[in-house]
Amino acid sequence: MKSILIVDDMLNLRVILGKILSPEFEVIYSACDGSEGVEKYKELKPDLVTMDMSMPNCNGIEALKQILEIDPLAKVMMITTVDQLEQAQELIALGAKDYILKPFSPDVVISRIKKVLQQ
Repeated sequence: MKSILIVDDMLNLRVILGKILSPEFEVIYSACDGSEGVEKYKELKPDLVTMDMSMPNCNGIEALKQILEIDPLAKVMMITTVDQLEQAQELIALGAKDYILKPFSPDVVISRIKKVLQQ
């Protein structure tokens, strides 16, 4: 079973994503900010990371860059809102594999993650 690290500063979103993902994937950890996400990535080496773009301390953009420095082949999916869509598309050029728009449907989340994991 593929492992996923969820990184988001909102507890309720981490819980929701965990419930959506747990039937299909092993959710190995959920981090509350980018710094913790980077540390957990180094420790756990998940198959995929879902990364919120806007977080305190270390935002998703900085965390993405740090994870890609550690592992250029890391699979990171950004989670964003419509008003950050242009920025999310720029992050694809930096190395993010895809993005998910909030609010999201469970089916879309699962299918987009499966697609990235197959790349």
